[in-house]
Amino acid sequence: MGTVYDEITLKNTGDVAMAIRGLIKESEVRQTTIQVVADTGADTLIINEAVRAALGLRITGKRIAYLANGDGDSCTITEPVDVHWKNRAMTCRPWLMAEAPEVLLGAIPLEDMDITVDCNRQCLVGIHGDRQIGRAL
Repeated sequence: MGTVYDEITLKNTGDVAMAIRGLIKESEVRQTTIQVVADTGADTLIINEAVRAALGLRITGKRIAYLANGDGDSCTITEPVDVHWKNRAMTCRPWLMAEAPEVLLGAIPLEDMDITVDCNRQCLVGIHGDRQIGRAL
């Protein structure tokens, strides 16, 4: 299997909430549309400093993240973002690896949005077609 890229839009969740409440205009919601690598080996959304700065996300904590080679590396956790792919969306707290060359879309956001990697076509697809289905168990 090769590397699978796709486009997602990330929105600052705090800004989205303020826009819903009428405290800021929709046009003031900080967001960015970016190419990501679908990485089923990563737990969550991994962003770099450029994405964090574009969205104005504050640092909220720290974690040790284990890399594919088994090494532990310190990363920080940021405020939540809304992740949008086609007609699907979810909210998560991204892990910041400041120098990461690419943004990784990991297993938790993929599963939450009911998306999988189609290895034959080298793209992301909805597991249940155009319908986003969640599991309660």
